[in-house]
Amino acid sequence: MSARIVVIGAGMAAHRLVDSLVTRAEDRLSITVLGDEARRPYDRVGLTRFFDGDTEEDLTLPHTIFADPRVTLLEGDRAVSIDRGTRTVTTASGTDHPYDHLVLATGSVASRPPVDGAELPGCFVYRTLDDVRSLREHVASRAAQLDRPVRGVVIGGGLLGLEAAGALQGMDAEATVIQSSDRLMSAQLDLPAGAALRRLIESRGIAVRTEARASAVRAGVDGQASAVAFPDGSELPADLVVFTVGVRPRDELARAAGLACDERGGVRIDAGCTTEDPAVWAIGEVASFEGQCVGLVAPGYAMAEVVSDRILGGAATFAGYDLSTKLKLSGVDVASFGDAFATTPGALDVVYTDPVNGVHKKLVLSDDAKTLLGGMLVGDASAYGALRPLVGGPLGGDPAPYLLPAGASAAPTTELPDEAIVCSCSSVSAGTIRHTVREEGCTDAAAVTACTKAGATCGSCTVMVKSLVGTELAKLGKAVSTGLCEHFELSRRQLFDAVHVSGLTTFSAVIERFGRGRGCDTCKPVLAGILAVLGGEHVLTGENATLQDTNDHVMANMQKDGTYSVVPRMPGGEVTPEGLITVGEVARDFGLYTKITGGQRVDMFGARLEELPLIWERLVEAGFESGQAYGKSLRTVKSCVGSTWCRYGVLDSTSMAIHLELRYRGLRAPHKFKLGVSGCARECAEARSKDAGIIATAQGWNLFVGGNGGATPRHAVLLAEGLDDDTLIRTLDRYFMYYLRTADKLQRTAPWLEALDGGIDGLRAVIMEDSLGLAADLDAAMERHVGGYRDEWAETLADPAKLSRFRSFVNAPDTPDPGLGYVPERGQVRPARPEDREGGILIAGTTLEVRR
Repeated sequence: MSARIVVIGAGMAAHRLVDSLVTRAEDRLSITVLGDEARRPYDRVGLTRFFDGDTEEDLTLPHTIFADPRVTLLEGDRAVSIDRGTRTVTTASGTDHPYDHLVLATGSVASRPPVDGAELPGCFVYRTLDDVRSLREHVASRAAQLDRPVRGVVIGGGLLGLEAAGALQGMDAEATVIQSSDRLMSAQLDLPAGAALRRLIESRGIAVRTEARASAVRAGVDGQASAVAFPDGSELPADLVVFTVGVRPRDELARAAGLACDERGGVRIDAGCTTEDPAVWAIGEVASFEGQCVGLVAPGYAMAEVVSDRILGGAATFAGYDLSTKLKLSGVDVASFGDAFATTPGALDVVYTDPVNGVHKKLVLSDDAKTLLGGMLVGDASAYGALRPLVGGPLGGDPAPYLLPAGASAAPTTELPDEAIVCSCSSVSAGTIRHTVREEGCTDAAAVTACTKAGATCGSCTVMVKSLVGTELAKLGKAVSTGLCEHFELSRRQLFDAVHVSGLTTFSAVIERFGRGRGCDTCKPVLAGILAVLGGEHVLTGENATLQDTNDHVMANMQKDGTYSVVPRMPGGEVTPEGLITVGEVARDFGLYTKITGGQRVDMFGARLEELPLIWERLVEAGFESGQAYGKSLRTVKSCVGSTWCRYGVLDSTSMAIHLELRYRGLRAPHKFKLGVSGCARECAEARSKDAGIIATAQGWNLFVGGNGGATPRHAVLLAEGLDDDTLIRTLDRYFMYYLRTADKLQRTAPWLEALDGGIDGLRAVIMEDSLGLAADLDAAMERHVGGYRDEWAETLADPAKLSRFRSFVNAPDTPDPGLGYVPERGQVRPARPEDREGGILIAGTTLEVRR
């Protein structure tokens, strides 16, 4: 006789349980799944994708398991009672379902805070597909009624709250996040990491209020939510309110059946996921293990595998909760894993902070600094996939390479042990992945995912999965994929050619034709650069604006205190007295700190987001244009005064530098690039440390290429010598265009040249001898760029839609950030340090008059 298994709940944990059972079990099995919702199980983790255009079908989990004759899925017929004596479950339709094994997978329900007005029309939770559909419909309805953007307030600044805020912004609604604690994602991040995350969130135009607790939701004249009230009597206007303040386990059936439950909610289970009744199991968010319920999918999947094994006669046990999390909000990279708060006795913190680029990373190590215990990554979570599987094991050397920016230092080559869990969502180990490559013929990451489900849920482990697959294939002597990411099998070079030939102009069109899925933080910026080069559109035009990173998104570099720097272009370092006067007046009037940079320009620091258009309006009127200090593009062309003034000068280096900067301005590339022009061999412009260095000689210009500064500096190498002006420019045109087309993502010219076939000789053959027949195409591409150049800030000032992005507080666009503070130093001001704030000597950054 078949074992009768009844599963109450049709969520992700239930789906994983059924999948595991039908995959591993013999025919003697009968599974009945009772679902509340009138639809098949869907990806609740990916709900935010619904606002990016995914349909209900896109979110639906693979349903082939329900075609198995041993499985019956009853949609929309919820269980109403359990009779443990007769071992039957009764549903709303009045049907009784007998069981030999009963699995409770009822999940949880979104909580609403106990405040007046929380049930008003216009108040939502963010839990189910119906919730997000209703939210989208409400935003569309309100937008049609109002002559201004819809104002949304999210109560709760955790993982889900930030995703909800991002969803609102994606629907062109204003979003403000209200958090009761002193930082966002307080369950995963400490205070410094939370502060870094706040800066990133606010840079996206999402307002944040911490240490604020809503006391009520006020109704408007139409009876719908119109404002959120606070205990101090203040109110925040709101056309809708989304509550993301937590969940509570749906244990009412278990309680009514007399099963032991915890006071705070949840059905008590042991390590075998069994309740006090040996015929009843509990998995997922309704299960309380060691007094704790967790609203993450990975533990639910692990419990499902344990119950599947137990029902089939095994003795698997639940190892406990893996609380690793990764924020799924485009442009905001955050991850937390292991003992992130260093609660282990003797634990050590290793911290790296880069406020300029909005990066804060912390690794927690054992007291002997050898074992990785956990960590937090904000602003750059690229190491998450490599680090999380190492928790509890040796780090493999100096932790610095995991924390420093890409390319600054090579990461240790520690090989993951077979038992290390790579995908916590599906409990897939490194050994399992290696086995699928060696023994089951999986030759790429996608095949491994299909076979093992590693990376199929949240996707945070896909980089590590791809790395493991590549390593194993290399060991087997097989070819390794050079695909850009899991969404594109093409390399950056191939993708550039594909976009060029196809003429496609949007990310959605490119990924539909040449890729799959919705894209990620790896491929989106890469495509943004390619489309900018080939299409010539403004970086904030249409859907391509969503591909940009923080700095490109507002066309300014974010600084450590959340303000921005303003860098007008000064070609070759040349500027007129009138231009200097304008720069000085702007810096004075807006209270900005000014500094001459190493690239012979003037940086002005401390501009608030809403001030940027006002500043650039004056600069553009005075004849300045964007210096693009924020972009993966030409930064500067440094020069000496050359033969115009210097008694040693051989050629006019200043005029050449100005000509080159005006020619290559706005040229988007895989990475930033710089030039230097020296008027003689004394090399005052330090040209040989640049991506292209030009040095004057009596015979003409000598051209050096592939020089880089940074953490791994390289001197440029000689490409050609004795060039006249026209030949120099033509050679540079081809050099840069060939680099744009063939370099990998985020690859600077130095490592690109080292990896290029034939090195410097191969480059010389391509661009000077036309060995590939590309010269005419490269020349034409550069001419299109030069002819189509338009200043990004001048265009922005003429477009009200683009200007609407520049607000520090979405609901109070003219209100400065009250958290800004400055200290006088050497006749200017600098951002306050913590000790300055304690000493009470701040100049508050609240008005222009005070700042000045």
